[in-house]
Amino acid sequence: MKLFDVYPINDINITRALGSRVWDNHGKEYMDLYGGHAVISIGHCHPHWVNRIKDQLDKIAFYSNSIKIPLQEELASTLGEVSGKKEFELFLCNSGAEANENALKLASFHTGRKKIIAFKKAFHGRTSLAVAATDNPAIIAPVNETDNISFLPFNDSDSLRAHFKSEGNQIAAVIVEGIQGVGGINVASDIFLQTIRACCDEYGAVYIADSVQCGYGRSGIFFSHDAAGVEADIYSMAKGMGNGFPIGGIIISPKIKAKHFMLGTTFGGNHLACAAALAVLEVIRDEPLMPNAAAVGNYLQQKLTSIPEISGVRGRGLMIGFDVSETHKNLKKDLLFKHSIFTGEAKPNVIRLLPSLALSMEDASLFISSLKKAIEQYQP
Repeated sequence: MKLFDVYPINDINITRALGSRVWDNHGKEYMDLYGGHAVISIGHCHPHWVNRIKDQLDKIAFYSNSIKIPLQEELASTLGEVSGKKEFELFLCNSGAEANENALKLASFHTGRKKIIAFKKAFHGRTSLAVAATDNPAIIAPVNETDNISFLPFNDSDSLRAHFKSEGNQIAAVIVEGIQGVGGINVASDIFLQTIRACCDEYGAVYIADSVQCGYGRSGIFFSHDAAGVEADIYSMAKGMGNGFPIGGIIISPKIKAKHFMLGTTFGGNHLACAAALAVLEVIRDEPLMPNAAAVGNYLQQKLTSIPEISGVRGRGLMIGFDVSETHKNLKKDLLFKHSIFTGEAKPNVIRLLPSLALSMEDASLFISSLKKAIEQYQP
């Protein structure tokens, strides 16, 4: 049997990782400024995270949600403390797509409506409703197509207000990334998020803050949406939540009431996943990772802005994107294969930086130096 060929794969086999470094099976060292799609939040193989998982494995790895699991309650309490959302309630699942799927379903249950507002260049996942709210026809199968999703221009408050005026009484939810990741690191403006909050309040819709990629401290604050000074009704999470261990979740405003069987999961919130997620929160709480993300991110943006061959430097904290010209379209590959640095991309020619929140200033400086050397190779 062969693997189902759906991924374009770099011919690199990573076998070991620590902090912001990874090594392949030949012992070659790489700097990781991508974190496996923004997953590595506290650094590869952080010792506290490793020990938390090892200790839990000696006790119990899994049982279903048919029993009481105190680790879930501990996770909810710690998440409330670290995020500042103590009054919210937690539902656990396994991935970002599942988190957004459940958020949208819950909003429809709560409002009794079925229309959803999403935005151009949005990416919310690959499950049925999450992918329907994703602005990429290439990954939407015919069975996922629905007239219940409207895609509006991102950061366009006038368009949003007009759509609510026209269809507000049918709208169940607005789902929005605080910083679009796959779409190219596009930061939602404060006024845009404030307008979403105001329209949802006026028309009784649910504001869903997709924080799968931009949450968990990546922006320098726990949820990037909160920079706008308003609170969402549901926040979806995954990626950095487990630092590589599969876990996702949504936190839900107390105004949305739970009912038995309205949501469910087999593996979500299992003992091992909760141990991994608790380790992440404990490290974020006890180490200055969010201030570090803000400081190192500011440094990177300042240095990137001074490089004339790139443009459109944008982002917040350690979620950064910049544009390269068509002549530099192979820059990401050059950084990987000639300079041993993992970065991400967005089509057509955007490079994305999504490193661990523990990325040091020294490594950030080394990246800038390597980037300049990579760019020099393009000079005539």
